[in-house]
Amino acid sequence: MKKKRNVLPYAMLIPGSVLMIALVFYPIIVTFYYSLQHMKLTAPQDNRFVGLQNYQKILSDSSFWYSLQNSMVILVVVVVLTAVVGLAIALLLNVDSKLNGVLTAIAIIPWALPPIVNGVMWRWIFHPSFGFLNRLLLRLDLVEQPVQWLNSRWSIMLIASLVVAWRNIPFCAVVTLSSLQAIPRQIYESAVIDGSGTWQTFKHITLPLLVPSFGIVLTSTSINAINVFDEIVSLSGYGDMSKNLMIDAYLRTFSFLDYGVGSALTYIIMILAGILGLIYIRNVYREVSYL
Repeated sequence: MKKKRNVLPYAMLIPGSVLMIALVFYPIIVTFYYSLQHMKLTAPQDNRFVGLQNYQKILSDSSFWYSLQNSMVILVVVVVLTAVVGLAIALLLNVDSKLNGVLTAIAIIPWALPPIVNGVMWRWIFHPSFGFLNRLLLRLDLVEQPVQWLNSRWSIMLIASLVVAWRNIPFCAVVTLSSLQAIPRQIYESAVIDGSGTWQTFKHITLPLLVPSFGIVLTSTSINAINVFDEIVSLSGYGDMSKNLMIDAYLRTFSFLDYGVGSALTYIIMILAGILGLIYIRNVYREVSYL
């Protein structure tokens, strides 16, 4: 009986392990194999092993650095907006009120919507001819003619960052709110007795105790910002102005049918996301050990 009890937990893990291998690890391994091959569907008879040449080709391509620059702009703007606005919303929701549950449910709606829906919704808002924003500005006489919001590189990047932040802010707010509610009230009561002001309490008590949850939020948000695809496509299509790393990888793979280079670029994106995650996790552990 003891042997059966010891074996049963491991046996229960087998179905999930098989799914993980089939849906996660196998594609990762196959993609890495493709990244080391000269593999173009336009010339299938010319498939051959080329080692790291695909990676060298990408790093020497100006298109890659252009896409990387766009991705970094989105990353910085999204992380800053998500952290600041998400924290502010969490602080507003951290009150004893009958409406607290309703407000929290409303706040997570953008997170619950599919990315493509968020992108299309914001495209209608910024549409130059009949978008809500231009109609409002024209009615208030703030502009004389409709603004072409999606006709320049940096405006598209900023709007795409706004849309991605809009989707990630609810997650940040909910995680931060749960961390705020987990802080013992006795700590705040002791701080008040010691004469601590609101800002001092927030700076020296609340923020340090939110570091672990912020590490989770920043890691998730950064990965989402690096991997953003649906929002940009729904806003401006596959144009060069708005091309980030994910769109660049998509075009190389499915438009130019260069699976070798596309797979190599996919691995570069994965490495960048992994490095960001490791940096955040390392800093979080450092702050937690300091506390």
